[in-house]
Amino acid sequence: MLPLDSVNVNNTLNRRRALNAGLIALKSAGVEGVMVDVWWGIVEREKPHHYKWSAYKELVSLIQKNGLKIQVVMSFHQCGGNVGDSCYIPLPLWVLEEVQNNPNIVYTDKSGNRNHEYLSLGCDFLPVLRGRTPIQAYSDFMRSFKHVFKDVLGETIVEVQVGLGPAGELRYPAYPEYNGKWRFPGIGEFQCYDKYMLASLRACATACGTKHWGQGGPHDAGHYNQWPDDTGFFNRDGSWNSPYGQFFLEWYSGMLISHGERVLSAAEAVFRGAGIKLAGKVAGVHWHYGTKPHPAELTAGYYNTRLRDGYTGLARMFGRHGAVMIFTCLEMRDLEQPPHALSSPESLLHQVVSACKQAGISLAGENALPRFDEAAYEQVVKKSRMQESEEEDDWISASSGGCSSTACEPMCSFTFLRMSEKLFYSENWHNFVPFVRRMAGGRAFQEEHHDTESHMHATRPVQEAAAALMCH
Repeated sequence: MLPLDSVNVNNTLNRRRALNAGLIALKSAGVEGVMVDVWWGIVEREKPHHYKWSAYKELVSLIQKNGLKIQVVMSFHQCGGNVGDSCYIPLPLWVLEEVQNNPNIVYTDKSGNRNHEYLSLGCDFLPVLRGRTPIQAYSDFMRSFKHVFKDVLGETIVEVQVGLGPAGELRYPAYPEYNGKWRFPGIGEFQCYDKYMLASLRACATACGTKHWGQGGPHDAGHYNQWPDDTGFFNRDGSWNSPYGQFFLEWYSGMLISHGERVLSAAEAVFRGAGIKLAGKVAGVHWHYGTKPHPAELTAGYYNTRLRDGYTGLARMFGRHGAVMIFTCLEMRDLEQPPHALSSPESLLHQVVSACKQAGISLAGENALPRFDEAAYEQVVKKSRMQESEEEDDWISASSGGCSSTACEPMCSFTFLRMSEKLFYSENWHNFVPFVRRMAGGRAFQEEHHDTESHMHATRPVQEAAAALMCH
């Protein structure tokens, strides 16, 4: 991944010399390509249908000149407010004006707090953007992108990841970090209190003959930073598993899947025949995975509990549009997590792998947090190739349709987070180069040591140049 502000909010290429030096170093290490966020809030910033692509054209040309492929992200979300966000890029200014006029077009929690990261899926089909629906606005943006970059689609630009929610992920903004509102490992809050989501909930409850269930979300679901057992809804035997709880969670998660369906359908229509892969990202909500109700996943929109699989339906939705599912937290090990969080990123990844296998779709990976140590790289290599040790095979259950430790197909790609000054520190580069070579060739870190050392020595001049320029 390139820096989030490779194109800055003023629509100019940021630190061109440093970026070019970094690209040269990455190419020398054997990296195949880079991921670029294409920000809605930059390109269509000032007024509707007024797209400014000049800085992105310059960036694509620079990457192409260095012989790298590009994975672009249609970033329909705000940058700022999530872990790792190093800059602030809001939604387009004219969209924010509409939010000011009608605050219900963004997600809202039970206390009435509005979240400006991404437009509420409750208004997907409503003409709330100066006569256009959000889905139409996303389609028009992608159509303009396709027209401007048509000559490099399928050759230099090989994949389009479609933004589906906050941080680009198909989820609700249930755990917002800005202003300290949420802290790990809080359970989060349901985001269904804008008037459009509430109208949908009421209509669904009425249609089911349970009108009284449509007044709002669960009254006893707690707040962002509570523990599951401190709530009536999320405790082990709470109302999450009651008829009302099942109704609400089906509706809440179903709305999210339908949103993914709509946006991916729009992207599929725009890019059909362009020779690129489509992709979308699902968040790795791994905390409280060890509890019975999995509350953090539920508030994020994934109806996944110890009693119900919430990822196979998601995977099948991606499959209907020929899209790759991207999943995070490949670098994480269970033993590294704080015990009180009852977190299990490895078990979660295993479940998602099984879901994608059942749905017959490709899975790609990312690391959730910046890591440059050998242990993290070792974990990524193992998980990206679906390799498990014998003692870890107990995650595979017959009921889940899981694959054996040698039967799983490797992930179709892995995108490393991210190119930065720290990556080019000598000790970090010393770990990164063999990691790239191992991802490409399947070798262990200890194998072909002399060959790897020779390769690192050959890349040192460009690594040092990148480090020098990145730090200024």
